[in-house]
Amino acid sequence: MDYSFNDEQRMWRDVVFSFMDREFPREKLRHHDQNREFPEALYREMAAQGWLGLLIPEEHGGLGMDRDPVMFAIFCEAIGKDSLDTAACIMTSMFTATNVSKHGTEAQRQRYLEPFLRGEAKFCISISEPQSGSDAAGARSTARLDGDEWVVNGNKVWCSGAHHPNSCIAMMLRTGEGRYDFSVLLVPNDTPGLEIQKMDTLVRRSLGTTSLFMDDMRLPKDALLGEVNKGWQYIGEHLDFERLSIAASQIGNAQTALDDTVKYLSERSAFGKKLAEFQVLKHRMAEDRARLSAAFYLVYAAASAMARGEKSSALVAQAKLIASQTLFDIATNGMQALGGYAQLPEYDMERYFREAKHGMVGGGTNEILRSIIAKSMGLGR
Repeated sequence: MDYSFNDEQRMWRDVVFSFMDREFPREKLRHHDQNREFPEALYREMAAQGWLGLLIPEEHGGLGMDRDPVMFAIFCEAIGKDSLDTAACIMTSMFTATNVSKHGTEAQRQRYLEPFLRGEAKFCISISEPQSGSDAAGARSTARLDGDEWVVNGNKVWCSGAHHPNSCIAMMLRTGEGRYDFSVLLVPNDTPGLEIQKMDTLVRRSLGTTSLFMDDMRLPKDALLGEVNKGWQYIGEHLDFERLSIAASQIGNAQTALDDTVKYLSERSAFGKKLAEFQVLKHRMAEDRARLSAAFYLVYAAASAMARGEKSSALVAQAKLIASQTLFDIATNGMQALGGYAQLPEYDMERYFREAKHGMVGGGTNEILRSIIAKSMGLGR
């Protein structure tokens, strides 16, 4: 099948890639990474362009690109090309916003969605707990109704971006006895009874990630998103878009890492010739190029299938699995090729390498993705 871009998609690709190169070059993103700063100016400019609302229907103030996953993948490829963390600073809020748009009340959309679209507020998602990572259904934090209030107790972890001012946390909490009896509550991050501790992680330096502690935290009854015990369904609805966006940002970053490596090898000499002339190195780059091309076409095949309305979870899982592995291998080869210079932040490769490793965990570990793919093949439950 033909996965080449049409004229509109090529134009959109030029617009977003040129925007990132012109307004937010890698020097700025490197600064945010080194100083663990959120790229607030980028976030505000994304709002000014209307791009925070790419996945929000037009009737709710967005651009309605939820119906065109190929265009969304192009966007994610562009904003992730120099830093996966930078991409996450934008995409994490966008995923949660889709849940509020789709399942929220009119009052919730006015309170949370409208300021988000203006760039004045952020969203984050809270699923994992210390004893339940990939086994998300093993979460134990609870919410129970006490009159007209929810009382929440428990401990969440890996909630990226929860510490930023004016952030709303979409928190998955156990509200029933069944394994999948969860509800989602919308929790402003300044709610009394909520303690947020920022974690000093290897990656997520710009976005940041946190642990959450809830001790009899009280929320009004209307903090519920949608219906009681439908939270597992709501969280699952956006996973294909989330995994597609991560895979797209990974192929964007893999292209940059490969370009940087090839540039270095073409300029650096040893033993009387350019490093690019050594067979072991040029063959390694050639294989990286071939694998990246395969990952690229797989990502856009998955996006195209989603655009056609096909069931695409297994194909999206394949795309993220291959994209994440390809990026990690290209960044690893880049680290080896640059030698000592790869350790320096100004060469960027160490950031690609760090973020590539995290990309094999975030949004569903590669082991979970393999299980999804195997299930689609009729292998096991």
